[in-house]
Amino acid sequence: MKKILIGVLLAAGLLVGACGTTSPQSAPAVTTSTAAATTTTTSPAAPSLAASTPVSVDIPKISAHSSLVPLGLNADQTIEVPPVSTPMQAGWYKLGPTPGEIGPAVILGHVDGNKQAGIFYRLHELAAGDKISVGRQDGSTATFTVQKVERDAKDAFPTDAVYGDTSTADLRVITCGGAFDTKAHSYVDNIIVFATLDRA
Repeated sequence: MKKILIGVLLAAGLLVGACGTTSPQSAPAVTTSTAAATTTTTSPAAPSLAASTPVSVDIPKISAHSSLVPLGLNADQTIEVPPVSTPMQAGWYKLGPTPGEIGPAVILGHVDGNKQAGIFYRLHELAAGDKISVGRQDGSTATFTVQKVERDAKDAFPTDAVYGDTSTADLRVITCGGAFDTKAHSYVDNIIVFATLDRA
């Protein structure tokens, strides 16, 4: 598996650190059974929106608001991160679904940097039921409800859960967390918020 780096600086202003996770590029595809069912049921389609570039993210509970910069892949196939010199800047992974489309859209941001708290410094405080809004270039707002919040060791990143195909319009918000490894100059964990698009 390849590595995703979600870079952060120490709040004390030491060297740049990075949280390792796993790249979506090598995540195995999610498969579903094609066996015929003996009964047929009809369920309402999951809410979704057409593709539109996200321009902002707002999380009222933790007073987090930022414009969004597009993030791709570095030459070593790690995910780009917003500039560490501007830790209040969040970004979205442009090679995945846009927030509101079916599938897992991903937003990343720093926990701290440049001797100050980052945009997602309080991300770990979120809980099921909290709201996240993403402003989109088409003028619409995609509102998501948090389903769960996890803290996962960077060497046990839940790649399939974060990047695997879904039948709903989902959002993952990721930052660093846990203890800071002074030798590696990085946090040992990732904080991952899982959220699903609200029905309009």
